[in-house]
Amino acid sequence: MTAQPIDRRIVPAGMRFSEWRAADGWRLRSFAWPPARTPRGSLLFLGGRGDFVEKYLEALAHWNDGGWRLDGFDWRGQGGSGRHLADPLICHQASLEPLLADLAAFVDHWCRTTPGPRAIVAHSMGAHLVLRLLATGHRGIDAAVLASPMIDIRVGAVPGRALGAIARVAGLLGLGERKVWGRDIGDVGGRMTSCPERRDDKIWWKACKPEIATGPPSWGWVRAACRSIASLPPRDLVAVDIPVLMLGTRRDPVVDARAIAQAAASMPRAELMMLDGTGHELLREADAVRLPVLDRIDTFLAARAVRA
Repeated sequence: MTAQPIDRRIVPAGMRFSEWRAADGWRLRSFAWPPARTPRGSLLFLGGRGDFVEKYLEALAHWNDGGWRLDGFDWRGQGGSGRHLADPLICHQASLEPLLADLAAFVDHWCRTTPGPRAIVAHSMGAHLVLRLLATGHRGIDAAVLASPMIDIRVGAVPGRALGAIARVAGLLGLGERKVWGRDIGDVGGRMTSCPERRDDKIWWKACKPEIATGPPSWGWVRAACRSIASLPPRDLVAVDIPVLMLGTRRDPVVDARAIAQAAASMPRAELMMLDGTGHELLREADAVRLPVLDRIDTFLAARAVRA
């Protein structure tokens, strides 16, 4: 199915936002978007660190047009789901465990209230958390698509282990709530996407709806991410026995491409698509990259996320 162009700066008719309460009472912004016809199944979408739903309207519209019922939410501490710090532009988490608990609770509710088959599409940090959930043996998900999954992180030549050590020291120095760098480097050049128009879309949304905007991560977030990554060793991925499609680029500036390939090799039913280039946000890339990625996802879902 060819992706149809939409206005990426308008929430489509039919998409409805609401409040979903986590077990501890935290308010998360969720959305639901049923298709115009009988759904072929249900798709749960989850973004990455600092994301908000509006960034992905284009991809969501593509799947809605394809007949999927869509649901999702902004992670606590970002998007429309509130903040942990007085400075709302610092993307901070002391631990990713509450996010994992939110995911498990939301998925349980989603599985009870939506038609199957059910698939998850998740990006970066969201993809990492989905893998952690699946590694626990969670049932009810028929397939998962993980784009640029945060199996491990790196910044330039600095690997995740070194970043974790630096973050630990920063925490001991009382800098855990300080931002790692001065500006949101995701807005710079082609670091997240090589498409300047889609990069401008994100900046536009953050300017027009500042309440959903975040910026650089805190040192606490880096430490929390490294701890969460360490809690999911490759041997645990053997337990992920549903079809999984892993997508990434060989020179991703944020996550470790080699770790993605190793994780895919560890799962009995995983497929791997690695692209040339440096883009991290594959669903927001230039069409030369984005459209083949959508085609690969569509093919995977058509073949794998269908019950006999």
